[in-house]
Amino acid sequence: MSTTQDRRSVILDNAAHLFAAKGIDATTVREIADSVGILSGSLYHHFKSKDEMVNAIISDYLTDLTYRYAQVLESEEKPAIQLRKLVTSSLANIEAHPHATEIYQNSSNYLPKIDGYEHIRDAATAIQRAWIQVLEAGIATGDFRNDIPVRVLHGMLRDSLWLSVRWFKPTPSYSMAKFADDFVSVFLDGILARD
Repeated sequence: MSTTQDRRSVILDNAAHLFAAKGIDATTVREIADSVGILSGSLYHHFKSKDEMVNAIISDYLTDLTYRYAQVLESEEKPAIQLRKLVTSSLANIEAHPHATEIYQNSSNYLPKIDGYEHIRDAATAIQRAWIQVLEAGIATGDFRNDIPVRVLHGMLRDSLWLSVRWFKPTPSYSMAKFADDFVSVFLDGILARD
């Protein structure tokens, strides 16, 4: 890896941390430059704008997620297993890109304004399609209930899963894998006590 590529990665890592902590609008180019120990003007050697940094962070995150989802859909397993794998893939992506997850979840009004948003929008559509496909397949096989509209089921799952980045932090006694198992169990089995 070249020195320029190393510097670019460091800049993106620091920018992602700042964007997640402060918000995109509240983060200045100067703060990003200071965080990596370079002058603000030098930052433009690597990125044309703050928005280009945002796009790079979110695009990497969504590319990784769509790849993970494509692998789940290619598995052709039963819908309940695919649903479990979508959840575990999502949580693995959250672990791999924690700041990008927060930025994506918290910046729905900002992202449509940046150059390259079409890629973000297309990836978001593919992600939604994966969930809908698995839910519809589960309803068709009788594995999932059919009395709740698929879009409502998707919304419940999506918000419960993705917003967990705001409050759930794995610990040695309660790992991300355990959280994934419990998450799927609650949605598939409910919260009623088992006999």
